[in-house]
Amino acid sequence: MFTIGVLASGKGTNLQAIIDFIKEEKLPIRIGVVISDNPDAYALKRAEKAGIKNVYIPPGRYKTFLEPEVEKKYVECLKENNVELVCLAGFMRVLKKYFIESFKWKIINIHPSLLPAFRGLEAWKQALDFGVRFTGCTVHFVDEGIDTGPIILQAVVPVLPDDTPESLHKRIQEKEHLIYPLAIKLIFEGRVSICGRKVVIR
Repeated sequence: MFTIGVLASGKGTNLQAIIDFIKEEKLPIRIGVVISDNPDAYALKRAEKAGIKNVYIPPGRYKTFLEPEVEKKYVECLKENNVELVCLAGFMRVLKKYFIESFKWKIINIHPSLLPAFRGLEAWKQALDFGVRFTGCTVHFVDEGIDTGPIILQAVVPVLPDDTPESLHKRIQEKEHLIYPLAIKLIFEGRVSICGRKVVIR
């Protein structure tokens, strides 16, 4: 059975979408472990409710990335649980070289914009402030940059005249919950390959 691991820092809505998709589609995919850097993350409760192993690993003293020794603990935990694909679902830490090299092209992320536009935090607010007509979300492979890896799937969300950051973010999340599980399914089926910066889906 294909095993994924999920890293999450917050509410875990994308985690829930993945759990539901696997169940509804009756896919031979299991979530081996959910790891969080936040002891109060609701994602941990979602995992517990679904009978999925869940672990809190303290991130260390840095706010935006894991301490090197902590990063090793994350990698060790994922490997102990036979994880073949790492899925970042609202994980608010930048992964460094050791982690990325340990799962080369086996880490994916969901970002709330149409990359390469509006990288980084609060991308929906960036889009609204910039005045774009359309934004959306992107599933991409993770490399050593911030939201710079090869793009797997994207979904477009129109920006409405009366949108607030909250209303726009909510509609983007609805699309995230559709395309993130789909990207996992495509990878599981062996239909995704990387050619330079491009991702080819067969």
